[in-house]
Order: sequence, then structure tokens, then C-alpha cells
Amino acid sequence: MRRREFLKAVVGVVVGAGFAPDVLAGVAKIPSTHRSDDYDSHIKDYLHKMRTFNVHHREDVCLDRRQFQLLKSCVNRFKRVQRTVGHGNFYLLSFDETISIASNYSRIGRFTRAELDFLEMIFYFDASNYGFLGKKPVENITDRVKRREVVKILHTGNYLYRGMPVQTYKKIIKGIGDGVVLTSGIRSVTKQFLLFLNKAYGSEGNLSLASRSLAPPGYSYHGIGDFDVGQIGLGPDNFTERFTTTSVYKRLNEQGYVKIRYPLDNLLGVRFEPWHIKVDPQA
Repeated sequence: MRRREFLKAVVGVVVGAGFAPDVLAGVAKIPSTHRSDDYDSHIKDYLHKMRTFNVHHREDVCLDRRQFQLLKSCVNRFKRVQRTVGHGNFYLLSFDETISIASNYSRIGRFTRAELDFLEMIFYFDASNYGFLGKKPVENITDRVKRREVVKILHTGNYLYRGMPVQTYKKIIKGIGDGVVLTSGIRSVTKQFLLFLNKAYGSEGNLSLASRSLAPPGYSYHGIGDFDVGQIGLGPDNFTERFTTTSVYKRLNEQGYVKIRYPLDNLLGVRFEPWHIKVDPQA
């Protein structure tokens, strides 16, 4: 598809999905030339955004006021579901199960039609339009984690898929020792929704900013095998570049068999995540 036709198609999708005109700003700034000087400047701009991932940038795509209110109500409802079922169960909860549970508990409240439409828009909209350039391993909002295919990792509250993910984690434990801990394992569509939308909520509805730190729902490889590790005792700093100063990270590099999903200066629209272990052999 030619670039001009692609942009027309994108505009049609955006308008049909209900995005406000300011959302189109990020799409409209796609360069229309391939001159090397323009290419270099866009690469430099891109790398700057990845290194300053947690601040607003002029081309970022943001929700309008009405959509932001839907975002807020969805985040609060997801949090009430999480409190009701518990954090461990919430990791595995499918979207359909989430909707059903919300309908059956008055303290949660049924998802409104407008909220469901908003969530479907977020899930099925092409995230590359606001800067996330990774693949989408979970294609359907109703895809679920099969309980018989997972195992709970003791003392972590997290789950991993049987097979290669568990084998990789055991290999890391054996090679590094007791200092390493599983900080995040399997995430269902529902769990990724909450993480991504909560980040967007804290960023005033900035979808681009949120996607530089957290994969949009459907785009997270935590849904099919990846996991995060950290240094015991480091707490939330395991999800910052401070992790690179730990003995766990240094030993990971020394072992040589572990691959990082989002290395430094990757071209996937994601910040450097030295804690994110790549498991899926086909990705």
C-alpha cells in the first residue's frame, strides 16, 4: 500500500474509532521522504524519545477529554476486579471472565457499553500509530490463558508457562543463585489492560508515553512466555536502569544464554528493559 493510501486508511480507522483530531497529529507527522538527512534526524529524534521515555513529546498521541474519562472509569473498574479476585488470579483472568465478574459484583459494577467500546478500540487499534512498533502476539481480546498450561512459581505470586519459560527460569536460578527473583510472569489480556491504561491515566491520557514503558494489551510477550527478573531486595527499582548495577544483571550478561526482549536503543518503540527475558523462540 502506498504511503498516501496508508495515511487515508489510518485516518479512516482513527475517525471511525472515535479518536479526536489531536490524535491524528502523531500520524500526520510520518515523514514523506526518504532522504538520508531526514532519516538521520528522525532516528535521532526517535532515540531521544526512547531515552526520555517518561516525558511528554510534541508528536505524542493523546486521548481527548471524553476518552480520558472512559479511560479513568475502566482503570478504576479493573482495579476493583483485581481487589475482588486477588492479584494472583488477576494475572490469569481473561477479558470475558473480567466482564462476567464485574457484572456479578455490585461493588465492581457492570462495564458500560461505552467502556467496552473504548476497550475494544484500544485493543484493536494499530499501536504503531502512536509509536509502539513491536509485533502483536495476542490477536484477540477474548484470548485466554489456559490454566493447565501454567505453573505458579513459589514465593513470587507469579505464574509461568510450562515448558521453555519454566526451563529458562530454572536455568537462570541455577546459574545465578538465590539473589534473583521472578518479578513478573504471565499477564493475561486483562492484566495488560490495567497496566497499560493505568500508565496512560497517570500520563494524562498520553498513549505514546505509556507505550514506551508498557506494551499495549495484545502486544505483550508476557502473554505467551516472556517474564521479568530482578534482584531480591531492590523492589520497584528492578524496573529501572538501576537494575543494570546489580549482581543479578551482571551475572545474566556473564551467562550469555539469556536474551533481552528490548535491548538498549531498540527500534521497537520501547525503552531499554534489561530485566525483560525473551523466551519465545519465534519472536
